[in-house]
Amino acid sequence: MRNEFTAIIERDGEWYIAYCPEIPGANGQGTTKQEARESLAHAIALVLEDRRQRSPID
Repeated sequence: MRNEFTAIIERDGEWYIAYCPEIPGANGQGTTKQEARESLAHAIALVLEDRRQRSPID
């Protein structure tokens, strides 16, 4: 199963900052767009894993 999310990447000086509007708290950064994107993907995975562990199993 593959999920798709929106990645917003902005430049801030020498850094790129990335965030995902669909997942509050998922942010990434890097010195290149690719690094920021990969950092964001990792953050999204961590947030989703945390949510899965916290949600009650039906």
